[in-house]
Amino acid sequence: MNISDTLFTSSPSPDNRLEKEIAVYKLLDSLDIAYTGIDHDEAATIELCKEIEKKLDTEICKNLFLCNSQKTAFYLLLMPGDKKFKTKDLSKQINSARLSFAGAEHMEEHLNITPGSVSVLGLMNDKKKAVKLLIDKDLLKDEYIGCHPCINTSTLKIKLSDIQEKLLPHLGYEATIVDLPVAE
Repeated sequence: MNISDTLFTSSPSPDNRLEKEIAVYKLLDSLDIAYTGIDHDEAATIELCKEIEKKLDTEICKNLFLCNSQKTAFYLLLMPGDKKFKTKDLSKQINSARLSFAGAEHMEEHLNITPGSVSVLGLMNDKKKAVKLLIDKDLLKDEYIGCHPCINTSTLKIKLSDIQEKLLPHLGYEATIVDLPVAE
């Protein structure tokens, strides 16, 4: 489990970074959105994510890329990382047929991301505005969120207010707030 000891607060060197990750930093810088980032091994385990959260002093939010059964409607759901997700609770609130996880091909097509890298920052790649953004109301209680810059070998800490007030309007998105129950 390898996590850098160095935090960065400006665009890191483009060496050994994917073009789509560098595009995230350029966009955040152009919108004057402050961030703190850290590099790490692929964030594939809960243990690694917990260590990243400690270093950034913020929780990584859970980002789920969902679709209806016909695969004609796509949703990006942001919710607290420790909250359980049940499709029926969300389907009812957004008046959608049964939801399931969208496949990797749809992530790539709409957000230019791969499984494990899903994040609100991927919306910058949704040129057709095919993805609807959903945010669980409990996430709004946090000042910051942790999310990946379209690749899961780095994580950024960003003010949620900057996401809502700067990033989303710039990208032409409006979030739908949902109220997912806490699992009993």
